[in-house]
Amino acid sequence: MKVAIAGAGGRMGRTLIEGVLADRALELAAALDIAAGEVLGRKVTTDVAAAVRAADVLIDFTRPEGTLAHLEACASAGKRMVIGTTGFSEAQKSRIADAGKRIPIVMAPNFAIGVNVVFKLAEMAAAALGDAYDVEVIEAHHRHKVDAPSGTALKLAEVVAGALKRNRSDFVFGRQGDTGERPGRQIGIHAIRGGDIVGEHTVLFAGMGERVEVAVRSQSRMTYAAGALRAALWLRERPAGLYDMADVLGLKRP
Repeated sequence: MKVAIAGAGGRMGRTLIEGVLADRALELAAALDIAAGEVLGRKVTTDVAAAVRAADVLIDFTRPEGTLAHLEACASAGKRMVIGTTGFSEAQKSRIADAGKRIPIVMAPNFAIGVNVVFKLAEMAAAALGDAYDVEVIEAHHRHKVDAPSGTALKLAEVVAGALKRNRSDFVFGRQGDTGERPGRQIGIHAIRGGDIVGEHTVLFAGMGERVEVAVRSQSRMTYAAGALRAALWLRERPAGLYDMADVLGLKRP
């Protein structure tokens, strides 16, 4: 399968290229970025259309504006896409959903397989523990991450809220000052930034006399790359549609 990597010069882009080069089932068709050059001995192009034409699938871990431009190119060319970018507005998500009617797309806030298992575990824990436990989501990333909270933290909060029949109006992002007593339905979301932390996420269920934690800690970006490459291969036999990693991993089965 021929793969194009967007954001080839970035930390995640380099890791994805390493993953493609190490997998005999994959071929690096193009390394794409906003500036030409060379990454890991491979030429980097700025020509989006050419990169998309050369590939069967484009993997994109960049920024929302760039991803949407790449999305249009993929939709026009009828090519598959794996989207790991986060920070989209609701309007931008709608554009991705519309494109999913024309081409197969896997989009996820986090492609690490362990993280996606944690989504399922957090959902199960919330359903079992119920309203008797307060819920807090804590995430930590390196100092260079530009959005907060992480897309993974938001997804965890949404998964828990769904299991508890709550919605985004129950989310609170950090706390400061005289906040008063904690409302029972509230779901707290907190972001830590520092050093070279790759990614850590914890869902804390705090009850009376008991605390349950569902956590995952990534030590290498290769965990994200491995999941994204698995998603790319999974798309090979799929029709147009907007999928996520739960589809790829079969976690939506009853």
